[in-house]
Amino acid sequence: MFSRRRGMETGAGSGPPGSATLTLPPMAGLLSCRVLDTVHQPVRQARFEVTDPIGRRIVSGETDPYGGFIAAVPEGEYRLAVTAEGYAPYHGATIVEEGAPQQGPGEIVLDSVEPPLLPRPGHWELDPAHSSIGFTARHIGLARIHGRFNTFAGAVRIADRMEDSSMHVIMDTASIDTGVRLRDDHLRSADFLDAQRHPTVEFYSERFIHRSGTRWAVAGALTLHGVSRSVTLDAQYLGVGTGLEGETRAACRATVELHREDFTLNWQSMLAHGIAAIGMSVEVKLDVQIVHKA
Repeated sequence: MFSRRRGMETGAGSGPPGSATLTLPPMAGLLSCRVLDTVHQPVRQARFEVTDPIGRRIVSGETDPYGGFIAAVPEGEYRLAVTAEGYAPYHGATIVEEGAPQQGPGEIVLDSVEPPLLPRPGHWELDPAHSSIGFTARHIGLARIHGRFNTFAGAVRIADRMEDSSMHVIMDTASIDTGVRLRDDHLRSADFLDAQRHPTVEFYSERFIHRSGTRWAVAGALTLHGVSRSVTLDAQYLGVGTGLEGETRAACRATVELHREDFTLNWQSMLAHGIAAIGMSVEVKLDVQIVHKA
């Protein structure tokens, strides 16, 4: 760990020969902590965020392989939030003073939480009225274009073992909608999706992979513009609930980044200074509810 010398430097005074020295500015201190589980094992890659009393973020990041984090911050009062997959979040306060080494709450112990109940085996159908399939793409190197597919359908077969489940989603290419008719017509044209020749976009998966807690990977094949490629959705399972009419529902969110050239969507227009009109990567976001069918 770090130690402080002459109110300005940390590290070399107490470390082994040749160890580095960290010089802190005046009026700064070191905020440090270790994040552990209930059996005092380190929680790596826990997300921490340090904010001031009015909620402005000062510093954020992830814990190291030993569950620790350390940050140099101006002296003052701070709020600390720590979150990790499968654990209840932590919120606390601490004060950092100039010249006092290794300040902070010391050790934070996170309590485990039970993951949400998985959907029962059987046939489930995607509910378009309570689901969305959207995307964002970079525009002229500055802002982002937001769009969606308005017409889609899908089914999920939940197996006795969740990892053996499968899903099939079909999107109507012509239903692409970015809110600008001229742009949507161009996206439907042969320059992009070529909706007349390729009327659907399809995703099919037979591989559900549990990562941790509520995090899943859904690996499958995406067929777009007549080209099939392997893609993996990064999914968060949200749990099971009951709808207004008593039907059983399950929900999840998922994201995936696609590269246009992988699907031969290579149209491009270059602006001044070599700036591309449209970025080559597209982020797809799904917010899905499925309904159990008897």
